[in-house]
Amino acid sequence: MNSNGNEESTFGSKVDCVHPSTLPGDPSLLFVTNVDLGDKKIEVMKACSKAIEAVTGKPEQWIAVSIRDKEDIIFGGSEDPAALGCVYSLGSISMESNGAMMRSFAEFLEPFGVPADRMYVNFFDMPRANIGWNGRTFAD
Repeated sequence: MNSNGNEESTFGSKVDCVHPSTLPGDPSLLFVTNVDLGDKKIEVMKACSKAIEAVTGKPEQWIAVSIRDKEDIIFGGSEDPAALGCVYSLGSISMESNGAMMRSFAEFLEPFGVPADRMYVNFFDMPRANIGWNGRTFAD
């Protein structure tokens, strides 16, 4: 590593050390709920995107959000309002950020009758080779 914080290869060229959380293409949120978000669906999606940006520090231009509403879900054996979600990211998954995102998602769905205790969100820190964008993976 040189004085600028960059690694130098055996051939003398520098290799920029970039933290994965600054790379494009993530995070992404996939959410499914059994409630009807109606004409507020895009508003909820945008709020989720802004919350992810605020928590992870990733530029919103790289954040992707998909919400499917009015889906069949049974949670705890009940068809009562519920939601299931997955957040995939490259370097932005941590106990602190996960908790902050979860609180935001619960806040956004509560007005539609989804209580926080009927919502599961799984958080996945993805390896570079497992995220594709622009015809390649981030490991290429």
